[in-house]
Amino acid sequence: MTVPHTARVGLLVLAATFFYTYVGQMVPQKEVLPPQETLIRADLTTDEMVKVGQEIMNGKGLCFTCHTLGKTEGPFRFPDMSGVDARAKTRVPGLSDVEYFAQSIYEPEKFIVPGFNPGMPVINKPPIGLTDQEILCVIAYLQTLGGTPTVTLQTSHQYYTPPGAAPPGAPGEAPVPAAASAPGAAPAAPAAAGAPPTAPATPAAAPAPAAPAKGTR
Repeated sequence: MTVPHTARVGLLVLAATFFYTYVGQMVPQKEVLPPQETLIRADLTTDEMVKVGQEIMNGKGLCFTCHTLGKTEGPFRFPDMSGVDARAKTRVPGLSDVEYFAQSIYEPEKFIVPGFNPGMPVINKPPIGLTDQEILCVIAYLQTLGGTPTVTLQTSHQYYTPPGAAPPGAPGEAPVPAAASAPGAAPAAPAAAGAPPTAPATPAAAPAPAAPAKGTR
């Protein structure tokens, strides 16, 4: 008995459909949700910032899409994060761990860890777009990986200065030298910054002797 060509094509289509449906059901299904926005309160403590930073790295920041934590054997796409704070203090001469983390986030191409290729996106710009406060929280969490967190929401670094905070490395006011004064004179008030030096005062002239009154001896 010869099976018609149309029937054979139909059977092949049905078999292929059932096969791929079966295979599709064997693949784990994972629902991907948009990242939740994190509320950064102005009174967050350092410990609270650490928790927020961990949530951001696992969620909105997408950090563990490329980085690993606790992986001991490669291959690695980007460096493993275990003990990263201890390494951050010595990666770039002159940069503290906070400054190094900030540079790695705002300018990831500026320093590439030996043995790895560039490719990390700029985290404070779209599509990730972390805010400056969220980045401070991420830095606080990174400090716990091999160190002690010291960051607060008032911490300044080379890429961000919180409102009302002094920029990093801002020089202090230079001391004003004490002006020389005559014995017994009151000390002179310090000169205003930028004002030209004041010329020393000339001594007052001695009073002229009084002329004798007429008609008196």
